[in-house]
Amino acid sequence: MNGMDILSAVYNDTKDQTYRYAVLPWGATEPHNYHLPYLTDCYLSYYVSLDAVEKAYKRADIKGMVLPPVPFGSQNPGQFDLPFCIHARYETQKAILTDIVSALNSQGINKLFIVNGHGGNSFKNMIRDLALDYPDFLIFSTEWFKIIPPGDFFEEVDDHAGELETSVMMHYRPDLVNLSLAGDGKYMPFNIKSLRDGVAWTPRDWSKVSVDTGIGDPRKSTAIKGEKYAEAVTDKLSELFVEVVSDNLYSGL
Repeated sequence: MNGMDILSAVYNDTKDQTYRYAVLPWGATEPHNYHLPYLTDCYLSYYVSLDAVEKAYKRADIKGMVLPPVPFGSQNPGQFDLPFCIHARYETQKAILTDIVSALNSQGINKLFIVNGHGGNSFKNMIRDLALDYPDFLIFSTEWFKIIPPGDFFEEVDDHAGELETSVMMHYRPDLVNLSLAGDGKYMPFNIKSLRDGVAWTPRDWSKVSVDTGIGDPRKSTAIKGEKYAEAVTDKLSELFVEVVSDNLYSGL
């Protein structure tokens, strides 16, 4: 074992190894249409992280550890009332991240990559705060589903439980997908053009946006599409790991 997956690792595997970085998948607990599990964002960020760390090891013999996915995400109004949809406040998420950074820092691991799988999460301000408290600790945040533009891989435009997430889940965990149950993911955008154009932002009220909780039609999803997209994403992500661990962030003045 190369010490890349804490879910299956035992201390005997890790005690004599040198790990150069850690990867933290971060998802949410929320409905994903009728056909995907509540922990979809956790599963996807975890498996993408695992593939990327394995690729980085094969490419550059650099060992990293994939940590357990964090299942607590930030939710929109209208999602709060859905059964078992869990909202985590900024303060809660920051406390979790702070404890993880503190532990890793004390163990001599000073590079952490957050692989985010939930669009409602945002870590930039947390990372800036932690940079003050841990100036020698580097935290990087990425959203795996934005690393590669999906247009060349999928037919439908979506952003929740649609063709992208469903296809990648069909690739990694087909046993957790029941496409026959899927709703069409029909959704209502904001009525105000300026909000649709991104002039300003406000959270969507999910109860007024979608009936089946999905945003985008998943019914053209296939495991082959998911595999091709996951391969492209994890190639890029593994390249990031190798570059950050192997080089300086700045060339100097």
